[in-house]
Amino acid sequence: MALPISRFPVPELSELPDDIRALIETIQEKSGFIPNVFLALAHRPAEFRAFFAAHDALMDKSNGLSKAEREMIVVATSATNGCLYCVVAHGAILRIRAKNPLISDQLAINPWKADLSSRERHMIDFGLKVAGDSAQIVDADLDAMRAAGFTDDEIWDIGAIAAFFAMSNRLANLTSMRPNDEFYAMAR
Repeated sequence: MALPISRFPVPELSELPDDIRALIETIQEKSGFIPNVFLALAHRPAEFRAFFAAHDALMDKSNGLSKAEREMIVVATSATNGCLYCVVAHGAILRIRAKNPLISDQLAINPWKADLSSRERHMIDFGLKVAGDSAQIVDADLDAMRAAGFTDDEIWDIGAIAAFFAMSNRLANLTSMRPNDEFYAMAR
Protein backbone atom coordinates (compact mmCIF):
# COMPACT_ATOMS: atom_id res chain seq x y z
CA MET A 1 0.00 0.00 0.00
CA ALA A 2 1.39 3.37 -1.04
CA LEU A 3 1.45 5.99 1.67
CA PRO A 4 -0.24 9.31 0.88
CA ILE A 5 2.02 12.09 -0.36
CA SER A 6 -0.19 14.88 1.00
CA ARG A 7 -2.99 15.49 3.46
CA PHE A 8 -4.81 17.26 0.64
CA PRO A 9 -6.18 15.89 -2.64
CA VAL A 10 -3.57 14.97 -5.23
CA PRO A 11 -4.93 15.34 -8.77
CA GLU A 12 -4.32 12.83 -11.52
CA LEU A 13 -2.01 14.05 -14.30
CA SER A 14 -4.89 13.79 -16.79
CA GLU A 15 -6.90 16.27 -14.69
CA LEU A 16 -4.26 19.01 -14.72
CA PRO A 17 -4.11 22.09 -16.94
CA ASP A 18 -1.97 21.46 -20.03
CA ASP A 19 0.94 23.68 -18.94
CA ILE A 20 1.26 22.01 -15.55
CA ARG A 21 0.91 18.51 -16.95
CA ALA A 22 3.59 19.27 -19.59
CA LEU A 23 5.99 20.60 -16.94
CA ILE A 24 5.47 17.56 -14.73
CA GLU A 25 5.96 15.19 -17.66
CA THR A 26 9.22 16.98 -18.55
CA ILE A 27 10.44 16.61 -14.97
CA GLN A 28 9.48 12.93 -15.02
CA GLU A 29 11.42 12.34 -18.25
CA LYS A 30 14.48 14.12 -16.87
CA SER A 31 14.56 12.52 -13.42
CA GLY A 32 12.84 9.18 -14.02
CA PHE A 33 10.12 9.91 -11.47
CA ILE A 34 7.77 12.72 -10.44
CA PRO A 35 8.91 14.50 -7.29
CA ASN A 36 5.96 14.57 -4.93
CA VAL A 37 6.13 18.35 -4.53
CA PHE A 38 4.84 18.73 -8.09
CA LEU A 39 1.88 16.45 -7.50
CA ALA A 40 1.03 17.88 -4.08
CA LEU A 41 1.12 21.51 -5.22
CA ALA A 42 -0.78 20.79 -8.45
CA HIS A 43 -3.87 20.67 -6.23
CA ARG A 44 -3.97 24.47 -6.62
CA PRO A 45 -2.81 25.37 -10.15
CA ALA A 46 -2.45 29.16 -9.76
CA GLU A 47 -0.33 28.73 -6.64
CA PHE A 48 1.65 25.93 -8.33
CA ARG A 49 2.59 28.32 -11.13
CA ALA A 50 3.55 31.12 -8.73
CA PHE A 51 5.54 28.76 -6.50
CA PHE A 52 7.61 27.30 -9.31
CA ALA A 53 8.14 30.69 -10.96
CA ALA A 54 9.61 32.01 -7.70
CA HIS A 55 11.58 28.80 -7.13
CA ASP A 56 13.10 28.88 -10.60
CA ALA A 57 13.92 32.60 -10.38
CA LEU A 58 15.96 31.93 -7.24
CA MET A 59 17.43 28.51 -7.89
CA ASP A 60 18.13 28.38 -11.63
CA LYS A 61 20.48 31.38 -11.91
CA SER A 62 23.85 30.87 -13.52
CA ASN A 63 25.54 33.91 -12.00
CA GLY A 64 26.46 34.72 -8.40
CA LEU A 65 26.05 31.83 -6.02
CA SER A 66 26.72 28.40 -7.45
CA LYS A 67 23.87 25.92 -7.76
CA ALA A 68 25.48 23.85 -4.99
CA GLU A 69 25.68 26.90 -2.70
CA ARG A 70 22.00 27.61 -3.32
CA GLU A 71 21.13 24.03 -2.35
CA MET A 72 23.29 24.29 0.78
CA ILE A 73 21.14 27.20 1.95
CA VAL A 74 17.98 25.19 1.26
CA VAL A 75 19.15 22.14 3.20
CA ALA A 76 20.45 24.08 6.22
CA THR A 77 17.42 26.34 6.55
CA SER A 78 14.95 23.52 5.83
CA ALA A 79 16.51 21.43 8.59
CA THR A 80 16.18 24.37 10.97
CA ASN A 81 12.51 24.63 9.96
CA GLY A 82 11.95 20.89 10.49
CA CYS A 83 10.99 20.16 6.88
CA LEU A 84 11.55 16.50 6.06
CA TYR A 85 10.54 16.86 2.40
CA CYS A 86 12.91 19.71 1.58
CA VAL A 87 15.83 18.26 3.53
CA VAL A 88 15.52 14.91 1.77
CA ALA A 89 14.76 16.20 -1.75
CA HIS A 90 17.21 19.10 -1.75
CA GLY A 91 19.75 17.02 0.14
CA ALA A 92 19.80 14.67 -2.84
CA ILE A 93 20.17 17.58 -5.26
CA LEU A 94 22.97 19.04 -3.11
CA ARG A 95 24.88 15.74 -3.06
CA ILE A 96 24.73 15.71 -6.86
CA ARG A 97 25.66 19.37 -7.36
CA ALA A 98 28.41 19.44 -4.74
CA LYS A 99 29.72 15.98 -5.73
CA ASN A 100 29.92 15.34 -2.00
CA PRO A 101 27.97 12.47 -0.36
CA LEU A 102 28.44 13.92 3.16
CA ILE A 103 27.51 17.59 2.96
CA SER A 104 23.73 17.23 2.97
CA ASP A 105 23.68 15.12 6.12
CA GLN A 106 26.15 17.43 7.85
CA LEU A 107 24.09 20.53 7.06
CA ALA A 108 20.83 18.85 8.03
CA ILE A 109 22.05 17.46 11.34
CA ASN A 110 24.28 20.27 12.58
CA PRO A 111 25.16 23.06 10.13
CA TRP A 112 27.64 24.57 12.60
CA LYS A 113 29.79 21.44 12.45
CA ALA A 114 29.55 20.85 8.70
CA ASP A 115 32.76 20.80 6.68
CA LEU A 116 32.43 24.23 5.08
CA SER A 117 34.81 26.72 3.57
CA SER A 118 34.97 30.19 5.11
CA ARG A 119 32.71 31.51 2.32
CA GLU A 120 30.20 28.71 2.85
CA ARG A 121 30.25 29.27 6.64
CA HIS A 122 29.37 32.97 6.19
CA MET A 123 26.65 32.09 3.69
CA ILE A 124 25.05 29.42 5.90
CA ASP A 125 25.25 31.50 9.07
CA PHE A 126 23.59 34.44 7.31
CA GLY A 127 20.92 32.20 5.74
CA LEU A 128 20.15 30.67 9.12
CA LYS A 129 19.80 34.14 10.64
CA VAL A 130 17.33 35.08 7.91
CA ALA A 131 15.44 31.81 8.48
CA GLY A 132 15.37 32.01 12.25
CA ASP A 133 15.80 35.60 13.39
CA SER A 134 15.32 37.96 10.45
CA ALA A 135 14.06 40.79 12.66
CA GLN A 136 17.56 41.00 14.14
CA ILE A 137 19.38 41.57 10.84
CA VAL A 138 21.24 44.87 10.92
CA ASP A 139 23.49 46.76 8.52
CA ALA A 140 26.54 45.24 10.22
CA ASP A 141 25.39 41.79 9.09
CA LEU A 142 25.41 42.91 5.46
CA ASP A 143 28.74 44.68 5.96
CA ALA A 144 30.21 41.42 7.31
CA MET A 145 28.91 39.54 4.27
CA ARG A 146 30.44 42.13 1.93
CA ALA A 147 33.75 41.89 3.83
CA ALA A 148 33.59 38.10 3.30
CA GLY A 149 33.43 38.73 -0.46
CA PHE A 150 29.70 38.53 -1.20
CA THR A 151 28.09 40.93 -3.63
CA ASP A 152 24.80 42.64 -2.81
CA ASP A 153 23.06 40.36 -5.33
CA GLU A 154 24.50 37.28 -3.60
CA ILE A 155 23.45 38.59 -0.18
CA TRP A 156 19.96 39.18 -1.54
CA ASP A 157 19.88 35.67 -3.02
CA ILE A 158 20.94 34.08 0.27
CA GLY A 159 18.19 35.94 2.10
CA ALA A 160 15.59 35.34 -0.60
CA ILE A 161 16.34 31.59 -0.76
CA ALA A 162 16.10 31.30 3.03
CA ALA A 163 12.84 33.27 3.01
CA PHE A 164 11.30 31.38 0.09
CA PHE A 165 12.12 28.03 1.62
CA ALA A 166 10.72 29.13 4.98
CA MET A 167 7.40 29.43 3.13
CA SER A 168 8.01 26.20 1.23
CA ASN A 169 8.91 24.36 4.45
CA ARG A 170 5.74 25.48 6.13
CA LEU A 171 3.65 24.45 3.14
CA ALA A 172 5.34 21.04 3.00
CA ASN A 173 4.73 20.58 6.74
CA LEU A 174 1.09 21.69 6.40
CA THR A 175 0.48 19.12 3.69
CA SER A 176 2.68 16.47 5.36
CA MET A 177 4.39 16.13 2.00
CA ARG A 178 6.15 12.79 1.76
CA PRO A 179 9.61 12.67 0.15
CA ASN A 180 9.93 10.26 -2.76
CA ASP A 181 11.85 7.12 -1.85
CA GLU A 182 14.14 7.76 -4.85
CA PHE A 183 15.68 10.83 -3.17
CA TYR A 184 17.15 8.90 -0.25
CA ALA A 185 19.65 6.89 -2.31
CA MET A 186 20.65 9.55 -4.85
CA ALA A 187 24.39 10.35 -5.04
CA ARG A 188 25.35 8.23 -2.07
